[in-house]
Amino acid sequence: MIDAYGDPGTPDRRGAGRFLWWLVRRQPGRSAAGAVLGTVWMVLLATTPYLLSRAVDDGLAQNDYPALVAWCAALFGAGVFNAWVGIMRHRTMTRVRMDANFRTVKLVVDHSVRLGARLARQAGTGEVTTIGVGDVQTIAAALTVVGPGVGAVVAYGVVAALLLSISPQLAAVVLLGMPVVAGLVGPLMRRLQGREAEYRELQGVLTARIGDLADGLRVLNGLGGKGLFADAFRTDSARLRAQGYRVGAVTSWMQALGLGLPMLFLAVVSWVAARLAAQGTITVGELVSVYGYVAALVAPMAFFVECGYQISRGLVAAGRVVRFLRLEPAADSGTCDAPAEPSALHDPESDVRVLPGRLTALVAARPAEAAEVVERLARYTPSDATWGGVRLDAIALSQVRARILLADHEAHLFAGPLREVVNAQDRPEPALDHAVHAAAADDVVRALPDGPDSPLDAQARNLSGGQRQRVRLVRALLADPEILLAMDPTSALDAHTEAKVAERLKATRSGRTTLLTTTSPLVLAQADTVHYLVDGKLTASGTHKDLLNTQPGYRTLVARDTEEPAQ
Repeated sequence: MIDAYGDPGTPDRRGAGRFLWWLVRRQPGRSAAGAVLGTVWMVLLATTPYLLSRAVDDGLAQNDYPALVAWCAALFGAGVFNAWVGIMRHRTMTRVRMDANFRTVKLVVDHSVRLGARLARQAGTGEVTTIGVGDVQTIAAALTVVGPGVGAVVAYGVVAALLLSISPQLAAVVLLGMPVVAGLVGPLMRRLQGREAEYRELQGVLTARIGDLADGLRVLNGLGGKGLFADAFRTDSARLRAQGYRVGAVTSWMQALGLGLPMLFLAVVSWVAARLAAQGTITVGELVSVYGYVAALVAPMAFFVECGYQISRGLVAAGRVVRFLRLEPAADSGTCDAPAEPSALHDPESDVRVLPGRLTALVAARPAEAAEVVERLARYTPSDATWGGVRLDAIALSQVRARILLADHEAHLFAGPLREVVNAQDRPEPALDHAVHAAAADDVVRALPDGPDSPLDAQARNLSGGQRQRVRLVRALLADPEILLAMDPTSALDAHTEAKVAERLKATRSGRTTLLTTTSPLVLAQADTVHYLVDGKLTASGTHKDLLNTQPGYRTLVARDTEEPAQ
């Protein structure tokens, strides 16, 4: 199967059907083996009645006991051999499905990493989660058609040929049965695709809402918005449930037809064969074999309907994967090298300038305005921002990412030991200790049962909000970038801890370029330069003390008391 660390290949993104066919072509040997084993298994099921008819006609009818024993032995041997073929078919098809599953997951994960920061802007959390949890399994199940599906087609033809040797009338009935099945099931398949697509869309919306609820439950409780969010969730859940009923209605009809049509088909052919036997057109042994042939066709016909159902769902799931894989990462047209020496960052849109080697703070009444400036300076959104006088988008993106780090206070924390979460597994212990101390996270590490080797849940949900924020800061400080752009790194901390972080952060980043967005006076007091934004534009710059004295709006925004400005 696919190597978890290997290249999954270049997928065919021209359509859902082409993507499914690409998954088959990526494992040609295994797919061919599944088709051969599925064909042999189905054909042996269909030829068993032939052996039975020979035992009746050549053995029982002729009182030839050696012939009867021989045909019974052949029947037993065919059964044993087919049981082994069935086991191998199942094993092979399981590997085919697992390869398709893992290959699709790896494609989605690799593409998510390739999209980087643009992922959140182009695809919702619910959509990606739905693909990873449900769609990949649906796609894998659709590849069942490669084995039993091919076998069902061949077995159907073999039975028709055997019946032709007995009675052309019976062969005609069998051959006409398939168009009837297709005519009944085809419209349902098209309807199922539409209903399934709508269901998947609603499922993605609801999954995203669940993620938002899990991440922001404490905030919602604090703001009193839990009830409002619960009402919205209840509404979306009801819509999803109603759509699920619609999908279930179509599915139930397809499954009912999958069971009912073969039985009806068996009854019709048996009735025709019985009339032919009564007329003396066919022998008793041939009548028994006809019944066996048609009974053996129940499995192929059921597989036809089942494969149609799985392919319909697989096309919907593959369509979602293909749409995701068509998302394009940020274009990297940069060809210039980054400045050889520490240089200033400048955002012409806001006129914010971040000087090298200094601790700069960015203050805005609306946090989103400060965040937009930081994203432009980090080249996460298109802009005219420059670095050392050179446009950021003209510099190779790899060099920008290697030297400029944007540390979001809500950045994802993966599950695992704390040491791995902060990416310190290859760093010396003193470096980790220094970063932990600088982020005032000593108490966080001490409180964990195994210190830095203690496991954390996804998003570190077994820690408090302030502890999570300090863990993120530890990770940023361990990266030790030339330029650190940190958004609200102390917003969830108490004043005592915040003061320690501000003081230690300045000392740790001494001589390195650091930009913080904050409205905390404890942090602002440590900054070398403070930029005050109004409506996204630079209004004033200076030290925290200077701006308190000269900018009433600034004082109103950041001061935690009502005293007169300091003189």
